[in-house]
Formats: sequence, structure tokens, C-alpha cells
Amino acid sequence: MAVVARAGGDGGGSNNEVQWCFLQVKGAIDEDVAEADIISTVEFNYTGDLLATGDKGGRVVIFQREQETKSRPLSRGEYNVYSTFQSHEPEFDYLKSLEIEEKINKIRWLPQQNAAHFLLSTNDKTIKLWKISERDKRAEGYNLKDEDGRLREPCRVTELRVPTLKPMDLMVEASPRRTFANAHTYHINSISVNSDYATYLSADDLRINLWHLEVTNRSFNIVDIKPANMEELTEVITAAEFHPHHCNVFVYSSSKGTIRLCDMRSSALCDQHSKFFEEPEDPSSRSFFSEIISSISDVKFSHSGRYMMTRDYLSVKVWDLNMENRPVETYQVHEYLRSKLCSLYENDCIFDKFECCWNGSDSTIMTGSYNNFFRTFERSTLRDTTLEASRESSKPRTILKPRKVCTTGKRKKDEITVDSLDFNKKILHTAWHPAENIIAVAATNNLYLFQEKVN
Repeated sequence: MAVVARAGGDGGGSNNEVQWCFLQVKGAIDEDVAEADIISTVEFNYTGDLLATGDKGGRVVIFQREQETKSRPLSRGEYNVYSTFQSHEPEFDYLKSLEIEEKINKIRWLPQQNAAHFLLSTNDKTIKLWKISERDKRAEGYNLKDEDGRLREPCRVTELRVPTLKPMDLMVEASPRRTFANAHTYHINSISVNSDYATYLSADDLRINLWHLEVTNRSFNIVDIKPANMEELTEVITAAEFHPHHCNVFVYSSSKGTIRLCDMRSSALCDQHSKFFEEPEDPSSRSFFSEIISSISDVKFSHSGRYMMTRDYLSVKVWDLNMENRPVETYQVHEYLRSKLCSLYENDCIFDKFECCWNGSDSTIMTGSYNNFFRTFERSTLRDTTLEASRESSKPRTILKPRKVCTTGKRKKDEITVDSLDFNKKILHTAWHPAENIIAVAATNNLYLFQEKVN
């Protein structure tokens, strides 16, 4: 495949592309947003019927997709709250005198094996396995307990009763089944479930550990890039993910803009990578900010397993696993910010970590930007679109109009200038339904859901 570079600053559209329309928005409208309510991760489950969000307050909210009924024929597609629970609490590390935030860094679903659902959630230090199950029956007629739950004296039991199950209002319970702790010295940035569905990895700044879902007191260190002298530290791990089909293969990205693919069959400690993906830097474009903006904030394998996608500060790159020396596709997300890097460095926005995601068929990719803008790139047609998550277009079935950013002197009617972009409004976390054109976009404390317009 030829290398494709896309500037894509204007985000124009045409008639035969996917038209997105508003579906729902979740969250309060308040101008003063509590820090604890800011969404920090978004994840669909394997079927797309459940959607989980985590926030900086340590809460996990799960939304369930409504099924279409005769009384509400157009309700399918809407997501309503299914379960809310406190996943993590703030802690204090007394040995290091450090506060451990309750913020949920990542959520990963496990494939459904029975009636219950399972997911992994993590903050900076501790990973938890949660079981989400339904109860719509309760047992009555115990021999040694009264109906109010108090124990009965054995001498008062004069007959043997067979307990019966009686219907009750549906109750969704979230219960912690495993806690995986004390394995990371540094902050956890990634968790990824293996395709064997029995193991998963967790990555922090310098190490990657391999866990078995049934074993909480032991993990295997599979990558360790910590130098003997910390003054020699030149890069950190920024993201890691297992291959979707090969349980022995995983990748991890670094703050230097490189990606290493490792094969666990070669050795127990994967410090020696199997493949090393790096794009040569153009010396003419080097600046003070080059190393910062080349740091990779997210890496995602395609569903097919043939490609992987990386997101750095200004662009998204698609790599063929068979070609290490350069990406096969490069999409500029907000190239117009290159001239603003100095002010973005001063307000710390340059360190924002944007995520990216594939659609179900790997034909389109999506990532976020500032001003509550998010971008979609169609890989075959090279068509790119800029859309906005805004309450102004939050009427049901309202078609989203493509937005354009003015990069030249003259601003057209519908364009927005670079100087008027709001850098406090940013789309860092996005998710795409695994089989349909439904997308979830986290904008501060609001979760926006959009779907393809159906004629």
C-alpha cells in the first residue's frame, strides 16, 4: 500500500459520506464542572450492547442499549444507565508519602461467557475485576431465618420447609471479584486483555506485567526498560496492547515516538523486541517541541490484526505490521496548531493524551481534538471530516454539520479561526461500536452518542 499523507485541516464533506446524527447526551449541563465528574475513559463491550465510562471520581457508569419494542419502534440504539458503582477510592501510600488518585485510567471488557458481564478497571496502581449481574428473583421460606433475615432458634423450627424463588424488581449488582495490586511502582497507563481471555497485561511508565485473571498475588514482568541509573532514562512507555488474534504478540509505544512489537515465545523477558517501528524524522522540521509532539499517546491494533494505529500530538499514523520503517498512512489531525505550539506548551495542552479508535471494519478511524471537535478519516476515499460535540445540535436525529477551521487570512462564513478555538474543551476519549456506526465521545463531563443517519 502506498504511503498516504493527509493534511485535512479544513474537514470538508461531500454527499456520499456517512452522515452522523445526534443520538443522546449524558451528563449535567452545569458550567462549573466538578473535577470528579470529568470522564477519563470510554469503552464498548464486545457486542456493543453495553458502554462503560470511568471518571476522575473513581466511578464506573455502564449504559445498556435499549431494544426496539412495538410501543417504541425508534428506541433501538438509545443507551440508558444500567449500573453505577464506585470502582476505586482515593488511597495514600505511606511508604512514599504519595496520594493515589481514584481516577479510572482504563476500562477493558472481557468477552461474555455466561449471563454475567465482567470488566477490568484500573487507577494508577490497582486493577480490579468486576462482575455485573442481574437478579430478578429472591428466595423465601428459609428454615433457620425469619423473613426479615433474623436467625431463628433451632428449637422453634417445627417443620421442614423448601425455600422457593419469588419474582422481584430487577436489580443489577456490581461486585468486585479480584483485586490485582502492588505490582506497579509507577502509574498504570494501559491494560489489555489477551486473545486467550485468560491473561491480560498492565503497563506503567517503565514496566509491563502479565497477569492471569485467576491469580491476584503474582504477575510476570515481561518488559522492563528501567535503567540502572535513573539519570540515564531517555524514554517511557506510553501505551501497550495485545494483538487481537495472536496471544503471544503485543506492542508498546514510547515517548520517543517509537513502537516495539514483542513475541513472548522468544523469551520470558521481552526486552529484546521482534520489530521496531519508527518513522525517520525530517531534520528540516525539527524544533524545540519535536520530541514532545512525537510522543505516542495511544496505540490500537486493527480488528483484522494486520495494521496498528498510533496517535501523537498532531497526527494519526497507520502502520502495516510487515513494514517497520514508515507508516503506510498519516493523517494530520490539527496541523494548524503547529504554529501555536509555544502557547500550547505554556498552558500544558501540548501534554494532552488523545486516544484513537477504529470502526468495526477497520475502514475508518476516529480521534479527538480541541474545541470539542473530533475527526474521522475514511481510509479508502481519504475523506476526512471534522465534527463537533455540542449541545447546540443535541436535538434527536439532528444531522451534524462538518466544521471547518480557517487556516488562511480570510475566514469564510461557517469557518472558525484557530485563535478562537477553546483549548479547555477537548475530546480525549472516543469509542466506536464494534459492529455498527455508533460512536461515543467524551467531552469533559458529558458523554455524546452519535449514529449514522438512517433514511
